[in-house]
Amino acid sequence: MTEDFLQFIWKNKLFSLENTVAETGEKIQIISVGEQNLDSGPDFFNAKIKIDDTIWAGNVEVHVNSSDWNLHKHSQDKAYGNVVLHVVYNYDKEILQFNNEKLTTFKLKFDDIFYEKYDEFKNDKSSIHCRDDFKKVDSFILENWITRLVVERLERKTADINLLLEKSKNNWEEIFYQVIGRSFGFKINSFPFEQLTSSIPINILAKHKNNLFQIEALLFGQAGFLDEEILDEYYFKLKKEYLFLKSKYKLTPIQKHLWRFMRTRPANFPTIRIAQFAKLIFQSSKILSKIIETNTTDELKTFFDVDTSDYWKTHFNFGKESYAKDKAIGESSVNSIIINTIVPFMFIYGKHKDDESIQQRALSILTEILPEKNAIITEWKQSGAKVKNAFYSQAYIQLSNEYCRFNKCLNCQIGNSIIRNV
Repeated sequence: MTEDFLQFIWKNKLFSLENTVAETGEKIQIISVGEQNLDSGPDFFNAKIKIDDTIWAGNVEVHVNSSDWNLHKHSQDKAYGNVVLHVVYNYDKEILQFNNEKLTTFKLKFDDIFYEKYDEFKNDKSSIHCRDDFKKVDSFILENWITRLVVERLERKTADINLLLEKSKNNWEEIFYQVIGRSFGFKINSFPFEQLTSSIPINILAKHKNNLFQIEALLFGQAGFLDEEILDEYYFKLKKEYLFLKSKYKLTPIQKHLWRFMRTRPANFPTIRIAQFAKLIFQSSKILSKIIETNTTDELKTFFDVDTSDYWKTHFNFGKESYAKDKAIGESSVNSIIINTIVPFMFIYGKHKDDESIQQRALSILTEILPEKNAIITEWKQSGAKVKNAFYSQAYIQLSNEYCRFNKCLNCQIGNSIIRNV
């Protein structure tokens, strides 16, 4: 038995009220179970309990054993001074409050079937504990929970952006440039891309916005790719240009060994991603304000319709010529950038500017993009989930990562609903 489960029983009023006499002898009537407190202090605030002939408004504390009150030293904590009812699973000891009066203690009695379903979920070894019951969940509950999960995921993603904004004193253009840069590394090279954009401010690149060659020299040089001796004319020219710009702006490059090429398709090599990022900077001036003003998802995608300079159309690495091929960012990569970077940034921008319309537009963009394809989404589809678009796929990723993974079925509206209605 766990306190979490007992709180779930109390909150949802799934206990028996046949015996309205407390373990401590008082007659009780539960008018309101109160509001659950997820922070420190008593488990439920503002409950209303009639004890004998008096109606008390106060807090409720829930324990497995009544003796846990002493074990947790609540009698020494003034935050528990207004507890009017002690709810327990096992009454093994009489508890005295601060004034040495006994604490009214009520023993929860409920149908074993609730705990059996909870225990089944808790001990299930698969990644989706409710896969056999998922289709039973009411569509209204599911749709509301999906929306809440998407907002939760956006809030988690925007927490990192908030920290960057605080450090930069709300320099939106600079932080947007850094966050976009990180997204070009996707998962495997996101860290070195983050280091790269931190090593060279956007205002330096902006001074060369009309010269793609110089932008490439700055980015490849700062990425650590221009400190070798390679017999390649383009490489030699980039290196020469970079050494001049490095001295001019007093730049310090990052280490080349940070970049990962292994287990990466050539089209995703960091060299290609840096070349594409250089082209984005070259083509897009004040991109943040333009994106914020964009009304359609199709229009938004055009900002990332970028390829590379001519050199990279016949190369994946410096000095190693390959077959000729345009290396534009693929649709799935563009969708990933929009889902994981543009939408969260728009969401937090709207929040900071107190503009709900921007936040709503960010959410609506997710409904117009195809859902992600990964193992998590595949499993949910096999369980009967309808993943219509990226709005749904983001919700199910959040659900798996933050709830299923940690057995938080009681905090999940899906698991909660299944157990309540078992």
